[in-house]
Amino acid sequence: MKVTRQHDDVTSSVVDRFPAKHLAKPELRPLPEPPTSTWRIIGPGIIAAGVGLASGEFILFPYIASQVGLVFVWAALVGLVTQFFLNMEIERYTLATGETALTGFSRFWRHWGLVFAILTILANLWPGWATSSATLVTYLWGGDVTWITVGMLVAIGLILTLAPVVYVVLERAEMLKVAAVLVLLIVGAFVAISAKAWGDVPQIVTQASVPTELGFALLLGALAFAGAGGGQNLVQSNWIRDKGFGMGRYVPRIKSPVTGKPEAAPSTGFIFEPTDEHMGRWRSWWRFANREQLYTFVLITFVSILFTSLLAYSTVYGRDDLPNGIGFLEIEGNVLSETVGSWFGTFFWIIGALALFAAALGIVDYTSRLVADVVKTSYAQKAKESYIYFGIVWGLVLVGCVIVLVGFAQPLILLVISACVGGLMMFIYSGLLILVNRRVLPEEIKIRGGRLAVLGWSMALFGVLSILTIIDQGSKLF
Repeated sequence: MKVTRQHDDVTSSVVDRFPAKHLAKPELRPLPEPPTSTWRIIGPGIIAAGVGLASGEFILFPYIASQVGLVFVWAALVGLVTQFFLNMEIERYTLATGETALTGFSRFWRHWGLVFAILTILANLWPGWATSSATLVTYLWGGDVTWITVGMLVAIGLILTLAPVVYVVLERAEMLKVAAVLVLLIVGAFVAISAKAWGDVPQIVTQASVPTELGFALLLGALAFAGAGGGQNLVQSNWIRDKGFGMGRYVPRIKSPVTGKPEAAPSTGFIFEPTDEHMGRWRSWWRFANREQLYTFVLITFVSILFTSLLAYSTVYGRDDLPNGIGFLEIEGNVLSETVGSWFGTFFWIIGALALFAAALGIVDYTSRLVADVVKTSYAQKAKESYIYFGIVWGLVLVGCVIVLVGFAQPLILLVISACVGGLMMFIYSGLLILVNRRVLPEEIKIRGGRLAVLGWSMALFGVLSILTIIDQGSKLF
């Protein structure tokens, strides 16, 4: 491909690939030098794992294990592997351009970003993670779930508002959470999971099945939330920009209007010429980014799902007194107190409550990031993204408070609603990622081969599951 340099009236051919009907073309800049060690860029995958270590890991997959055993754990690996490739294609676009994937979508139709912003808000408006955390707190010290949830939501708003650099506090919170969860799992592996449960691990493969008796909505929720899911995958773009990956290094980070100095991030991004030097840097960035996701997001999440499912299977599977909801965690904690010691049951609830609170923190953050990016890029280019972000944060906090105060606070219902919307989103943006990473990026770095096939699989998987869920839920209504 012929590459020309950009002058006053001559545009590089790599810039010409970007549709410019709705948004300005990117600026031509050099690709920054890659890091010399993977450890220096660890962070976005930890956040993805930390935010994801919530409904799927502590509620949905353990709940399924408590009902039908280990026969559906295989789906966690399928969901995670699929999401790994989704995340990497989202990261591919941002590494190369500094733009979020949503900005890339909006280059083809201005309102794609708005569609995903609305779907993300619909998925996360229900504060199911905060109510779940509050429910676990009541197992420890009693109290009213509604008012504990309200307190948690206000605390989330304050944490995100007062953090000088939002990404930094989020990264530290999720790293602390992941460390705490891993301690719980390591201790539990030795003292709480029975020999019989360990012996039944092969059932994950030998007796793998789809327990349709639990309903497609719940199964889609577990599969979509095995790791991240829905809008969280899309916000990989924002997190790697804040960490300084690739061309994202040119984009300012979101800072607090109270304790930091808000900056107006550019509404469009950058692109580099695919010279030999730049392609060498690109291959290094791509290799590091893949490793970071694989070693953190995929590995940590699957180990967590496996062990929390084993804990539930070892303690409460086969009981006929299990409630059809999050209450099974109360029984599980009581069984752990009886069989291991009261300290471990308490420890289980504390880590669960902290994990779900940190997830709620991350979910409010990523929803606000996504919506602020869309508004800034397509509708209010002169506005400061930081101010839009904090307005969305407090909007979500206030609406969440209203939802729980009017009495709609059953966590499992809220999480299934969120997961179903998330599954539909994943079906749509799997196809859009093929479009932007084939049509916009230079030939040398665009998606091809096996990764293209995986995105096709993702479209088919989440498309079919979404249709089955709609049919399943529709039959219950009529």
